[in-house]
Formats: sequence, structure tokens, C-alpha cells
Amino acid sequence: MPPAIVKTVKDLIYWQYAKIIADSTGVGKTDYGFVMNKFKQLRQGSIAWNEIREYVKEKETADECVFCGATADLTLEHLLPRKFDGPNTEKNLVWICKSCNSSKGAKRLYEYFASEAGVEAAKYDVPRIAEGKYLKFAYEALKQKSFLATTGAQLRSGVCPKCDMKPLCIRQDSEGELSPFCIDGLLTLCFKEKT
Repeated sequence: MPPAIVKTVKDLIYWQYAKIIADSTGVGKTDYGFVMNKFKQLRQGSIAWNEIREYVKEKETADECVFCGATADLTLEHLLPRKFDGPNTEKNLVWICKSCNSSKGAKRLYEYFASEAGVEAAKYDVPRIAEGKYLKFAYEALKQKSFLATTGAQLRSGVCPKCDMKPLCIRQDSEGELSPFCIDGLLTLCFKEKT
């Protein structure tokens, strides 16, 4: 789980994005000190995270699956699946091979990586392009629904009981805690409760 300093959904998104930055610099997503420094910079606004463009990186590897690197049989994939009303927007779409597409099915991004290799995979193994786009997409969608300021306590009392990610959280021993699964679950609620 994220450290105690991560208190809101917005913090959680920044924490996940700080790990992407750490990985991109070569220190890795598990370098706590570096990740914490980038998290604080994101939180304070001294790093403008929307200036770091995953789609630019995606263009550099336009002919590869963003999950496995395969170069054949590529198809567009919704990070938040159509099953959950995931939109056809640039930040919700990536190119992946048909094999990864078949494996992912209608799972959300963190749900997919956890189902393949456990919660640690959801926290540390999601490829940069997919996770970066997904976090930016989530930030915008959750901001529109005023979910960014939601605290862990508010999630436990108001969101967790109706979140369809609960069985996975229980299996991964993260029930009631801020985790990447909260992003999947909140996005699902966000698009289910369209206004």
C-alpha cells in the first residue's frame, strides 16, 4: 500500500505517477526516497504532470504492444473497458497485441495486472504508457465527479461497500486501503453514475 502521506484519491494518483517518473529515470518504481520526492513535487505543482506525455512515448513505439512489445496483430484496447462505459478517448486507448487483448478481456488496467501476477504487479509492473495514460484519464474523470479529495476513510465507509473491486481487494489483503484498485473501482462508479 502507499505510505501514510497518501491520504486522498488525488494523492494516490500522484503516488502512482511518481513511480512512473522514477522508473523512467532508471532508479525503478521501488526507490522509496526518489518516488517520495517526485510525489511531493507533483503534489506541490512543481512538476506539471500533464507536460509529461505518454502519447509521445507511444509514438516512439507505435508498432509494438504496450504490454508485451509484440509487433504483430495489434489492436486498440480500452484501458477502462467498454463494458464499464470506457470512452473512445486517446487517454483510454492503447495499442496491444491480440494475445494481450484476449488475456485482458474486460478487466480494468490494475485489475488485469493483479489477476495475472498479484497485487505487486498492479503496483509495480504496469507499463509506463498504459499506466500514464490511464492515470491522466482517471484524474480528469474523477475530478469531474469530485472524487479526487476522497479520503481513505470516506472510501471505506461510502465507496468500498458498493465497489465491484471488493473481492479482489479482499484476496489481495487491501480491503479498505487506498490502492491502485481504488482507481479502477472509482472509475467504474464514475461511469456507471453518469449524469
